[in-house]
Amino acid sequence: MNRNESILTTLAEMYPDAKCALIFRNPFELLIATILAAQATDKSVNKITPGLFSRFPTPESMLSLTQEELEQEIKSIGLYKNKARNILATCRLLVEKYGGQVPSVRVDLESLPGVGRKTASVVLAEAFQIPAIAVDTHVFRVSNRLGLAQGKDVVKTEEDLMKNIPMDQWRIAHHWLIIHGRQVCHARKPACGDCALTAYCRHHTGNDYDEEGEAK
Repeated sequence: MNRNESILTTLAEMYPDAKCALIFRNPFELLIATILAAQATDKSVNKITPGLFSRFPTPESMLSLTQEELEQEIKSIGLYKNKARNILATCRLLVEKYGGQVPSVRVDLESLPGVGRKTASVVLAEAFQIPAIAVDTHVFRVSNRLGLAQGKDVVKTEEDLMKNIPMDQWRIAHHWLIIHGRQVCHARKPACGDCALTAYCRHHTGNDYDEEGEAK
């Protein structure tokens, strides 16, 4: 077992119940929840989406709201004005261009207002079970500390992770890294004493690694 395999095996053992933290029942709900979750916590999004989706479960029904009305529905979420505008614009495109359905092709998803590569990756992976890795702040930090990636930005980090993690593990590895970042590998004060991965961590050991994950 090489170094990267050991890291992934350890993460799997640490987080056997890892899954998407957002509450959703279908691709549309996940898409809207993920747009709302940008620069906000999943917990804060989950507080409002069940009620929102119970009353406005489809793009068509969401379009019955004015922007001001939608803002009131989501005002507890950061950047709610921009998000309300993007959500309504996205719903309009879903109805006019995609028959009210969320597309399962990355380029189509990324054409929707408020949807970047990370959001598209979440929807592809969780709603359609298409292998993808969404690089958020936790994934970026943890994967680079562990040497699974060497990226200076999220695009390069995603490329490294796709190379260093088997494709059939992309979806679940994304969640392992997120949970590890939230619970243990904090940005400012990582809980190294509670971490089973310190032997592989360049933040902890001071070692650096090549693109194959081997110590230089």
